Amino acid sequence: MALDRDLASVQEVRDLVKAASEAWKTWSKASQAEVDRVCAAMAEAGFQASERLGRMAQEETGFGVAAHKKLKNEFGSRVVWDSIRDMKTVGVIRHDPMHRLYEIAWPMGVVAALIPSTNPTSTTFFKTLIAVKSRNAIVISPHPSAARCACEAAQVMALAAENSGAPKGLISCLQQVSLAGTQELMNHRQTAVILATGGTAMVRAAHSTGKPAYGVGPGNVPVYVDRSADIQKAARYIVASKAFDNSTICSTEQAVIADRPIAANLLELMRAEGAYITDPRETEALRRTLFNGDGSLNVSVIGKSASYVAEVAGFRVPSGTRILLTPLTKTGREEPLSHEKLTTVLAWYEADGWEQGCDTSIAIIESGGRGHTQIIHATDEKVIMAFGLQKPVFRILVNTTGALGAIGLTTGVMPSLTLGSGGIGGSITGDNITAYHLMNVKRLAYETMAPPAEIFSDGEVAAGPSPQEIERVVRQVVNEILETKRSS
Repeated sequence: MALDRDLASVQEVRDLVKAASEAWKTWSKASQAEVDRVCAAMAEAGFQASERLGRMAQEETGFGVAAHKKLKNEFGSRVVWDSIRDMKTVGVIRHDPMHRLYEIAWPMGVVAALIPSTNPTSTTFFKTLIAVKSRNAIVISPHPSAARCACEAAQVMALAAENSGAPKGLISCLQQVSLAGTQELMNHRQTAVILATGGTAMVRAAHSTGKPAYGVGPGNVPVYVDRSADIQKAARYIVASKAFDNSTICSTEQAVIADRPIAANLLELMRAEGAYITDPRETEALRRTLFNGDGSLNVSVIGKSASYVAEVAGFRVPSGTRILLTPLTKTGREEPLSHEKLTTVLAWYEADGWEQGCDTSIAIIESGGRGHTQIIHATDEKVIMAFGLQKPVFRILVNTTGALGAIGLTTGVMPSLTLGSGGIGGSITGDNITAYHLMNVKRLAYETMAPPAEIFSDGEVAAGPSPQEIERVVRQVVNEILETKRSS
C-alpha cells in the first residue's frame, strides 16, 4: 500500500505541475492591473478565512494557539499584500534615463512551495500571494501532518483568484502527500524554482535538486538585555513573544542573555509576566524530555503550552505560567537546551557587560541559528550598533519581539514568513523573501558612449622599416649632402 500511495502522489504531482505550467503560459501575459486585481481578491479571501483556518491548523497539527494562528493568517494575507501591493511586476519596472537603461520583469514559471507544519495556513497564504503577484504558478506540498488545513488555505486562494479572472490550475496543493511526491515536485522538469520553508533535511533536499531554491531552515535566536534597556518592556515583550503560538515561529526568542547589573530585576519582572524559573532537577527533566537521543527535538512537545511541557517532563507549574525559563551556563553540544526549542522553554544566561553578552549571543547562534536573527533590548546606541556590526545574522531586532519583529509585523523589514539566513546559514540570500525574489529582471540597454576606435582595426601593429631599408635611406641622405657640398 505504501508503494501505491507513493505512485499516486507522484502522479498527482505530474498532473498538478502540467496544469500549473499551462495556466502559467496564460498568466505570464497578464497585465499589472489584472495581477493586482486577482491578488487583492486573494488577500481579502485569506483574511476573511483567517479565524476558521487558524482553528483548523491548530486542531490538525496540535501545535500552537488558534487565536495566534488567526493573527498569523491575517499577517500572511492582508499585511503581506499591503507590502507588495504597489510593487511593479509586469513590463518595465524601472527606467534609468541617465544610463538609458530599462529593467523589465520576467516571471520564473512554476513555483514548488514546501510548507511547514508549524505555520501551515499562513505560509500557504504568503507564498501563494508572492508567487501570483510575480506572475508565477504555484504547486504547494504541505507537511503530511498539516495537509488538510494547508490545502484548504490553498483552495481559498485558488477560488478567489479564479473568480477574479486567473486561469484554473494556477494555484494547487498536493493532497496525497508523500516523500516521493515532494521529490517529484522539486525535480520536475517544469518546476522553475523551489521555495522551501522547514527543517534542515528538507531545505538540504531542495538545494540538492540543482534547481534554483530559496531554502530557509531553523533559527536559534538569542536576545541580549543590556543594562541600558527598558527592563519592564523587555520582560513583557520576551515572555509574550516566546509564548506566542507556543513558540512555533522560527524567529522566536530561544535564549535570554541578561546583563548582570539588571539580571535579578529582569528575572523578577519576567516571573510577574508568567515565566516559571526551573530548578536544577526540573531543568534536567526538560533536557531529557525536549530532545531525543540523537539530539533531535521531541515532536510531541513542539508548539505545546508550558503546563503541558512541564507535565510531560514530570513536574507541575502554577496556573498562569506562560513559559519555562531554564538557567544555564554552557552552550553548544554540552547543553541541549542552548539549541532551538520550538516550544515554550526559554534558556537563561547572565553576562558581565555587553562584550560578554555579545560573545554568548554568538555562541548561541553558532549552536544552530547561523545567519538568522538576533534581538537586543538597549538604549545605548553604541551597544546596539556593536551588535548590528558583529553578529553573524541578517536580522538584528532592537527593542521589539522576535516572533513578530523578524517577520515584519512590528518592524520595517519586508513582511515575510520565509526568512533567509544568507550564505553563512546555507541560504542563497539573507533577505526576507518576497515577490521580487520570484521574478527575473531583463535589461534593455542603449548605447551611452561610442566604442574605442581600436575595436574597428584588425588589431595588428604596422611593421617598422628593416635594417637594410634604414641603411639605404642613410646612404641616400649622406650622398645628397656630399653632392650639395661639391656643387657649392
